[in-house]
Amino acid sequence: QVQLVESGGGLVQDGGSLRLSCTDSGRTVISYTMGWFRQAPGKEREFVAGISWSDGIAHYAGSVKGRFTISRDNAKNMVYLQMNSLKPEDTAVYYCAARISGVVLTTTLAYDSWGQGTQVTVSS
Repeated sequence: QVQLVESGGGLVQDGGSLRLSCTDSGRTVISYTMGWFRQAPGKEREFVAGISWSDGIAHYAGSVKGRFTISRDNAKNMVYLQMNSLKPEDTAVYYCAARISGVVLTTTLAYDSWGQGTQVTVSS
């Protein structure tokens, strides 16, 4: 069973940067299509970025394109989300998610496993 663990969240000022990390404590993430989602208080969970296992192509939500970068390091069994030029509206709990196969999809129902989430707070 996939057991995802996120880390790297925290408090940062407007315009700052953070890097989130995600790993699978049980197996390897390199066989999965991986996604990052976020959920702000009172809002639905939304897609942020994803990376396909087969071709490594990344996909981004329009609100983060050009500021966030998703990447994977297969040797370290890690997936990262580098977040630059952070804004207060990026404040949310960020979740790592995995789907066994297929292309990157933006709906939460497409993902089979989820991490516990890590809080990102951007102060103005």
